[in-house]
Amino acid sequence: MTNAVAIQQLEQMLSLQDAMNTRVSETWRENGYEWYRAIWVECAEMLDHHGWKWWKHQEIDVAQVQLELVDIFHFGLSLQLMAGDSVQDIAAKLAQQLATESNESDFKIALESLASAAVTHRSFDAIAFANCMQLMQMDLNELFRQYVGKNTLNFFRQDHGYKEGSYIKVWHGEEDNEVLAKVVNDLDVSADDFQQQVYAALKANYPA
Repeated sequence: MTNAVAIQQLEQMLSLQDAMNTRVSETWRENGYEWYRAIWVECAEMLDHHGWKWWKHQEIDVAQVQLELVDIFHFGLSLQLMAGDSVQDIAAKLAQQLATESNESDFKIALESLASAAVTHRSFDAIAFANCMQLMQMDLNELFRQYVGKNTLNFFRQDHGYKEGSYIKVWHGEEDNEVLAKVVNDLDVSADDFQQQVYAALKANYPA
């Protein structure tokens, strides 16, 4: 992937994150949301999916760990947007940070670096995040595919009564996240209307 494509994808994700946050609250930048806290809580949940208990057999659930990384990226982007820099400047910096190679081979240590920055500095450590991605066989293109999918699902939830409590989470025996995973796998991530295609596919599968 070229740097220009990486920046373009990151700019799109930043714009989508701003739109989602605004959908939840038009004053989200002034509301004092603890994005950093959401990051370290998600890190703890991710560690359970990865496995850390030496006294029992555990297998890494790579798909679930990747999904948690996508959730963390939502919060990380929100923190970046709070800094006041332009979307273009944030995207350029993130592209450089996410391309950084690390010598850390233990996912648990890389994850603790990510959580530590959130707890200690209330910040998003994009380099530690990149390390976690690399150790879970996740490149930027895959992050983009899953991020746009999850962001679109979040919009879909809001459009179908999530805040009011009327949203249906289980669709024909499967949770909406599971349906989403199948939907995005069948679509071309490079299509200009990828997000619109995801939304249309979700609408076609929704049981209401």
